[in-house]
Amino acid sequence: MIEKILLADSGTGHSEEMLKALMEIPSIQRANVTVLHVVPSQITTDAMTEKWEEGGKVLANAIQTLNLDPTHVNGILRQGDPKDVVLKVAEEIDADLIIMGSRGLKRIISILENSVSQYVFQLSSRPMLLVKDDIYVKKIRRIMVAVDKSEAAQNCLKLALFFLRDIKGGQLTLVHVDPNLTGKSDSVVGAAAEKDPVVAAAVAEAKKAGVHYQCIAASGKPGEEICRLAEENNIDLLMLGSPDRRPSIAKGLPDLDRLLGTSLSDYVRVHATCPVLLTRTVAA
Repeated sequence: MIEKILLADSGTGHSEEMLKALMEIPSIQRANVTVLHVVPSQITTDAMTEKWEEGGKVLANAIQTLNLDPTHVNGILRQGDPKDVVLKVAEEIDADLIIMGSRGLKRIISILENSVSQYVFQLSSRPMLLVKDDIYVKKIRRIMVAVDKSEAAQNCLKLALFFLRDIKGGQLTLVHVDPNLTGKSDSVVGAAAEKDPVVAAAVAEAKKAGVHYQCIAASGKPGEEICRLAEENNIDLLMLGSPDRRPSIAKGLPDLDRLLGTSLSDYVRVHATCPVLLTRTVAA
């Protein structure tokens, strides 16, 4: 399921560490990795030459640090607006997963500060793994999936099972949060949680795949509950489905209404204390 990975490397943050942790998962160790570094456009020739030299060093250092099989890694150095270049290269290589660092900016701030990860997340239909600058990347053993009845969530569960099937000692945590407008938090685990139809369906898939699991049925504010449960259960990777957010009329522009509105995926990517992988559903 993951054969082509695009690492958008800015030379800062923990994206390289995230890729190294991900590549320890047996099921994707043979994936082809493209490491991309983007050089911003410059006004003068001298400045352009300097930035290209700096970018080349960043790219070379990243590839050396990752220490991947040379036959499965490719470096790309491009000039332009990082937001547009990441999207373009993801399309060119038909990436199955995009890995990016994130400053964890809230919605309106991310718009005003021209956030690259937020822009790419908004316009791409590809799964994205976001790792904030202020978190610690751990070896991936415990994966949490926020489940619901959506197609995006089903894709997310399939990907998590793909990861976990060969991870020795791996555990899947299935969480379904029933929205509670009062904000009151409550949860049940184990057999009681499996009475939740959404959880029960996910458990059936986990059993079929032979993956060790635990399950939680909760109520409250979904974003807050998912982040709280991920932290309490010491989760290494949090995964959730996110519908295609591209506007239906103008696919080339960010959907500002949704950016400014309430979004579960936006909340989780900002507040989670572990890396967040968002799977998508492409709109018809």
